Amino acid sequence: MNVVVAKDNDIKIQNVVVSADTHTKFSLEHLASKLESAEYEPESFPGLVYRIKEPKASTLVFTTGKIICSGSKSLKKAKEAINIVMKTFSKYGVTIPKKIDVEVVNIVASASLNVRLDLNKIVFDIGECEYEPEQFPGLVLRLDKPKVVFLLFNSGKIVCTGARSEDTVEIAIKNLKKKLRAIKAMK
Repeated sequence: MNVVVAKDNDIKIQNVVVSADTHTKFSLEHLASKLESAEYEPESFPGLVYRIKEPKASTLVFTTGKIICSGSKSLKKAKEAINIVMKTFSKYGVTIPKKIDVEVVNIVASASLNVRLDLNKIVFDIGECEYEPEQFPGLVLRLDKPKVVFLLFNSGKIVCTGARSEDTVEIAIKNLKKKLRAIKAMK
């Protein structure tokens, strides 16, 4: 699911980052020599960077068999990307494992609350925020339940990061709106 529609706002998933354990060891030198678009510079980074066009995603591949996939707009697309990467690797002698364990590491979502936000009021009434408008126009707010981080802008646009499911994003935004209504920071 790419777009989750909530009552007052549209939540758009911008990026899903997953970690996959293939339970297979990779020879990154071998893969780098075979894959045209692979980037591998072990002196500066221990992983191989491999991008695919459809679904659009970037992967970091490590000798341990771990793959970090980012850039997908859904968990389904991220899993699809990992499967495509593994099928591509199989053309060059890598055995495709029967089981690949995939875990969501982070979901980044954006939304509009369709109201203006009083960021100064939020800083003073909620506290525990980071807001330096001279350096960056957004306010950083961390929630504990669920554990996510928000970027809030006075336009009412928000970015949520740190969630591990789309449901968590929805719950976090509901909790944020309750907090903002309670302190009358929504105009």
